Amino acid sequence: MNDELDPAADLAEHLYQLLQDAPAGIGEYQLIQQLKDRHCTHIPHLPLTDNLVLFRTHFLVFNALYRLRERLCSEQLGFVQISPLHIQLLPYQAGSAELSEHDPLRDYYLDLSQLSDTDEQAVEKLLASFWTRMQGGEEKRAALELFELSESQQPLNLGLIKYRYRQLVSQHHPDRGGSTARLQSINKAMEILERYYD
Repeated sequence: MNDELDPAADLAEHLYQLLQDAPAGIGEYQLIQQLKDRHCTHIPHLPLTDNLVLFRTHFLVFNALYRLRERLCSEQLGFVQISPLHIQLLPYQAGSAELSEHDPLRDYYLDLSQLSDTDEQAVEKLLASFWTRMQGGEEKRAALELFELSESQQPLNLGLIKYRYRQLVSQHHPDRGGSTARLQSINKAMEILERYYD
């Protein structure tokens, strides 16, 4: 297959070079930044603050990583260990290919329809369910601390939380000398708390 006609294969080659340069492993975010520094044309060169851009960038990188893993295993050149926090190129070991064959994440990332069929609304749902599953109590506690309600003696309900939200928005609004970043944090905390108290 001609790599010039296959963007995913070309991206996989970029990733292979970066992983060879990071023998101890590397996080996904750092990997994406290095791809951008190399002016890799196969990922979006847009800020990762937009959830849909973040999802598409993540998906393209993971699709290429799984393709790279399969190629290296079939050629017995190595094995790519894949997780968002730690991606590492390991020496090939017999049996590595079998380990990757029953991986539901591999099936997800190698299915390009997941990329084309996922719109902004779907990404929002994915993120909401991810944070609810992954952080649960931690996420809720952080939001309550931001609202200074974590040690409230009053029983918490959505009415009290909304009242506190309005106070904080008024206090931290940029038109009144507040910080935009702080206001965004307050809005995010309100979204989180609405899921728990609605």
